[in-house]
Amino acid sequence: MVLCLSAACLGALIGGLWFRQREKKTLKSLNHMLDEVTQGTFVPKRLDESLLSAVENRLAEYLDASMVSAQNLQAEKDAIKTLIGDISHQTKTPIANILLYTQLLAEQSLAPEGRTCAAALEEQAEKLRSLVEALVKTSRLETGVLVLHPVRAPLGVMLEGAVAQLRPKAAEQGVALTFQPTSEEACFDPKWTEEAVCNLLDNGVKYTPAGGEVAVKVVSYELFCRIDITDTGIGLAEEEQSKVFQRFYRAPAARDQEGVGIGLYLVRQIAVEQGGYVKVTSVQGEGSTFSLFLPR
Repeated sequence: MVLCLSAACLGALIGGLWFRQREKKTLKSLNHMLDEVTQGTFVPKRLDESLLSAVENRLAEYLDASMVSAQNLQAEKDAIKTLIGDISHQTKTPIANILLYTQLLAEQSLAPEGRTCAAALEEQAEKLRSLVEALVKTSRLETGVLVLHPVRAPLGVMLEGAVAQLRPKAAEQGVALTFQPTSEEACFDPKWTEEAVCNLLDNGVKYTPAGGEVAVKVVSYELFCRIDITDTGIGLAEEEQSKVFQRFYRAPAARDQEGVGIGLYLVRQIAVEQGGYVKVTSVQGEGSTFSLFLPR
């Protein structure tokens, strides 16, 4: 009796060890498959059902399908990248030529109506160039073709560069452009963040009447730095403030101003791509403050 019980216990122990060894082998196989997928080296194999569980077969089928999906996605991304490059290349030269011939035309002896038409043609060509450039940039950001590279750097240098770019336009429109120097640092991509700030400054100058002011300052928090661009312009109605960062959205009060409604959308994309965000507070008729938050 005791001998039978001992044999049964020994059998159960051996069986348990065998099942545990088989389970360990299966888990190691699953882990190896996942490692291969992570490293991009997974190759579907014909599995022996007697050696591996049905779960392994299912996982292999799923990973095989995932690899195909990833390859298709990469192919689509490559196609979009090529399309964006083609659009950028194919439109750059014609637009530049239109602007060149428009300038040459304006230098000729023209009747007043002709000069008016030449000036309008140049203005529309510049608008088209800005639109194409903005669309190419946003498409590159959205598809991952263009990757931002945030680094910890002083904000002052970047902001001074952005303010310097907009000073001539502000002076031409009779708008005071002020910048409060700062020694704060944040984590951001200098080139693209400067472009975002330039877009915000351009908006502020554009919608501020002569005699008004656009001010730039930095506020520091524990986790973020906040760049405030405050203007004394036309402001936004409360129901419009949640829409201004949408692609091609233009507030009714801004319809008579030059623009295509993509600048603020690009600002949001740049902010999100580097772990930040942007928001606006505004009072219609009194002005707006656009705040760009960057991680420290």
